Amino acid sequence: MKYTVSIEIALPRERAVQLLADPAHMPMWLRGLVLHEPLSGVHGQVGTKSRVVMQMGQQKFEGIETITRREPEDLHGIPKESVVHFEREIVGEGMWSATRDRFTEAGPDTTLWVSENEYRFSGLLMRLVGLLMPGAFRKQSLQHMQDFKAFAEQGEDVREAKD
Repeated sequence: MKYTVSIEIALPRERAVQLLADPAHMPMWLRGLVLHEPLSGVHGQVGTKSRVVMQMGQQKFEGIETITRREPEDLHGIPKESVVHFEREIVGEGMWSATRDRFTEAGPDTTLWVSENEYRFSGLLMRLVGLLMPGAFRKQSLQHMQDFKAFAEQGEDVREAKD
């Protein structure tokens, strides 16, 4: 299953990417995050592996995230026409996913975040989930992006939100 979602954030690209990449901020915008624990490498750098635990309703998911691409590595002085790439894979029981995020300047103080997502499922139960609920994955990705936008622009914290 593949899909693409996007959102504009009212912040300069460099600032938006810095906030997104900072692990200290993840609990404030990544709804359902229980744990994001580095296992090897430096957070956000290519090759870094982290244990990720997410809670979605009654379902808990645990997987290993690997950063597969980050370009450029240094965000300072990037030309406006350049695209910032941040890509990662997550492998868990019955599932593999890849997220390819691109950040471009949409205006002087606006960033366009485009996220391409791909999921592959194994095992009968996970394949059924993928077949029966493809919209739920897209909806969740868009919710994470909207939560990040609210955090980055207004300082909203999903842990304080009333659902």
